[in-house]
Amino acid sequence: MDVDSQPTMEETILVGDDLMLGPPSPLIPQEIASHVLEGVDLCDGILRNLFLCLQINDIEPFCQDEIVLYRQCAEKRDKELRQRLQDSEHKLGLSMPLDEAKDRAAQLQSEVTLLERRLILASGIEGMEGFRQRWSLHGRVEDTKRRLEALNQGMAKRSTENTKDEVKGDKLL
Repeated sequence: MDVDSQPTMEETILVGDDLMLGPPSPLIPQEIASHVLEGVDLCDGILRNLFLCLQINDIEPFCQDEIVLYRQCAEKRDKELRQRLQDSEHKLGLSMPLDEAKDRAAQLQSEVTLLERRLILASGIEGMEGFRQRWSLHGRVEDTKRRLEALNQGMAKRSTENTKDEVKGDKLL
């Protein structure tokens, strides 16, 4: 086979904006942060190495390994954090006094509504700044909706369990 006829693969050079693929990192509510963050690799050492590389080399093409390592770590971290947030909300739905859980659900719903309004307003912002705001807001809307869904599922599961207990109690009488 002729060397010239072999397909060539272009090398992709990653830049900082490539870290903005997929959803942004989730925001962790302060009231549940301690147990949601427990034992999760926050990628701070890898991020420190990336910043050091950028400081030394001054341009991103010389820091490809650090960018790839950070992106992989951040994706894994964010996936784990999202799951833990949903699990935490589900547990709150199961265990909180019902009135408090309903208040929390209303608070999350109003947060979703506010974020969706801000997202609509951000659609008028042009350029990279507009993209960044829309990207961030879209991620926050989706994360908050999933948390609300998990909370509601926890409350629904509790109410079906209470109904089963009541039925069992009636049968005993």
